[in-house]
Amino acid sequence: MLERQRAKGTIVITASIVGATGYTGAVLTDILAEHPEVQLGALTTKSYVGKSVSSVFPHLRVDRKYQEFSPDSAGAADVAFVCYPHAEAYAVVAQLVDKGCRVVDLSADYRLKDPAGYEKWYGFAHPRADLVEEAVFGLPEVYRAQIATARIIANPGCYPTSMILGLLPAVDDIGDGGVIVDSKSGVSGAGRTPNDKVHFCAVHDNFKAYGEVGHRHTAEMMQELAAASGRALPVSFTPHLLPVDRGILSTMYFKPKCGMIGNAAWTQKYRDYYKDATFVEVVESVPSLAEVQNTNFCRIAVKEDSAAGLVKVFSVIDNLVKGASGQAVQNMNVMFGFAEDAGLRRKV
Repeated sequence: MLERQRAKGTIVITASIVGATGYTGAVLTDILAEHPEVQLGALTTKSYVGKSVSSVFPHLRVDRKYQEFSPDSAGAADVAFVCYPHAEAYAVVAQLVDKGCRVVDLSADYRLKDPAGYEKWYGFAHPRADLVEEAVFGLPEVYRAQIATARIIANPGCYPTSMILGLLPAVDDIGDGGVIVDSKSGVSGAGRTPNDKVHFCAVHDNFKAYGEVGHRHTAEMMQELAAASGRALPVSFTPHLLPVDRGILSTMYFKPKCGMIGNAAWTQKYRDYYKDATFVEVVESVPSLAEVQNTNFCRIAVKEDSAAGLVKVFSVIDNLVKGASGQAVQNMNVMFGFAEDAGLRRKV
């Protein structure tokens, strides 16, 4: 089908969004509604069936109505984005794949390659080890070739995206002591469902750590560092909640195996590694959230702390875009042979 469309000069696919009324679903709707190669398929919801997109999200001028999920309607698309919480997505993903639909899963349900890891980190026994094995970790900067032919893309978590991109060029330089990851995220990272921890009164004029030992995203970080380096590297990860809407700033610390080489050398090393990466920018000055908010870019800076014998890597992304929906569309673009930045050239 896609080859015939290319021959005619019109490449159009249909994309469904399962769980379209959360933050990530809303951002996906915004991006896909303006994507030059995509028409929207089913937009499903549990809470707003029959309501128009603009009545739920007035800033989204999309003339569509939300509907209840069914594998037949959502699976009729060429690709479906699943925006359910962990432990709720795996069955839906399996149903859609059985319908012949390719899937980008924004939950954590297919990110870990070891099926036993889901019980340890997420508290459920994964019933589809076959699909876990098949799924491709959706970081285009690493797995572009595998993403192009995959049926299931496991879109990475927002924290792991900022950390993994920040450390990949240096994996062979990290000492056996591993890395310390200190991350700060905007409140939208907690999702759209209200709770006491993200209530305005709890967040405003406040700053706090959470999940300070054993946060679930540590598993992704260790998995991908091990895959890149060929060895197990310890990761100590601490997330913090910032009183802002969106964005993640991660600072990674490690002792280099071969000592200090100078800031300029580190910067060049990173630029060489990411020379073909559409959405990674290596800069000399430490970046801020404002530089990437509402975009699909990751900005990285590397600095030596010679007195402490440490290298510090600073990485910033928008948690809803490069950390979720934008990266999901980037994966879709690779899957269907579109320009990698198609639909992602504007702020969202």
